[in-house]
Amino acid sequence: MTQKKKYVLVGTGGRAEFFYAAIATDFRDTSELLAFCDTNQTRLDHANHRLTDKYNYHSVNTYKAEQFEEMIEIEKPDSVIVTSVDRTHHTYIIRALELGCDVITEKPMTVDEKKCQDIIDAVERTGKNVRVTFNYRYAPHHTKARELIENGTIGKVNSVHFEWLLNTQHGADYFRRWHRDKRNSGGLLVHKSTHHFDLVNFWIGSQPDTVFAFGDLLFYGKENAEERGETKFYDRATGHPNAKEDPFALHMDSNENLKAMYLDAEHEDGYRRDQSVFSDGINIEDTMGVMVRYKNNAILTYSLNAYLPWEGYRIAFNGTKGRIEMEIVEQSYVNSGGEKSQEGALKGKRIIVYPMFGAPYNVEVEEGIGGHGGGDPVLLNDIFGTPVEDKFNRAANHVDGARSILTGIAANKSIQTGLAVKVDELVKFRRD
Repeated sequence: MTQKKKYVLVGTGGRAEFFYAAIATDFRDTSELLAFCDTNQTRLDHANHRLTDKYNYHSVNTYKAEQFEEMIEIEKPDSVIVTSVDRTHHTYIIRALELGCDVITEKPMTVDEKKCQDIIDAVERTGKNVRVTFNYRYAPHHTKARELIENGTIGKVNSVHFEWLLNTQHGADYFRRWHRDKRNSGGLLVHKSTHHFDLVNFWIGSQPDTVFAFGDLLFYGKENAEERGETKFYDRATGHPNAKEDPFALHMDSNENLKAMYLDAEHEDGYRRDQSVFSDGINIEDTMGVMVRYKNNAILTYSLNAYLPWEGYRIAFNGTKGRIEMEIVEQSYVNSGGEKSQEGALKGKRIIVYPMFGAPYNVEVEEGIGGHGGGDPVLLNDIFGTPVEDKFNRAANHVDGARSILTGIAANKSIQTGLAVKVDELVKFRRD
């Protein structure tokens, strides 16, 4: 039998269960979870309860954040899974590499160019591997788009128009929690758009060169609500009378998992998961437009809005032999508020090819099962299962992780300065 790979996980918040549930169920034969690490013992204990009660797995050792190195020394894992707050990713990634472990990290790999450079340098210094979990690459319709482009269906792609819509359930959720502070998340152009910018890199086989962007907070936040005539405000939803009829409120005491993971853990660190999306203290944008020139001269026009009536995206690829249009409608969700398989699950999809001199036609795509358009199960098998040859090279390393976030980081700088930003001036990769 092949020896099981051993894992520890740091950061037991909303995204952690995606990984530990997979190890505890479908990949018990190939993988073993040894320990959890977090800043909050209540949340650590809750993750252990989920392991034992929901997944019939053994409980694992728990370590506080300051015991991270001790955990590595005692548990001796092959790989560290990082699902902590975005601004802390680099700390755990770099130290894990230095202690001889490979790393699997949630996106975004990190939130700014300095931390990104530190990770790049650590990979080159240690020779260890960083895997960034871009599940959207594995969705059948996204893989099909790459296949169509690689096969020359519309010739050379010269431009891409990409419009992403976050609705008033999922989109609002980023403005309730730690993501609302750009120091934690890099804003949605890093935290969320890293998926989208990675897909464009993946689809057209190029890298971002120059970025220009606009962005602002135009819907969420107290000032915007006041301008629309709102008079009833609250700081947090749970237990506040002004939140009872607010469709944007998140009532944690009515959701067993959210209550156990966050409300019951507040006494340790004061973190509140249910802040009002119309309160002060939000410094990320909810309305964004970005233009990117790629090294192969292709142009991306991209928009992201976080308060729209439906969830999904429209994409158009314009090439020298025609055009591909893709429209995807996704299931709405609140992180940790329901089953993981419903996060980004498809409600509808359509891909149409418009040849330059021919009749348009629909492209058949296999039905993906599970979250993020069916990409989640395929990604998990690629990470924890038996590796198989992948002609599309969907596994993403630290370079892919860097190139995706650098578009968003450059966009943030452009919003701040009003100037175009050259991506190559942000970080340096090793020159062979």
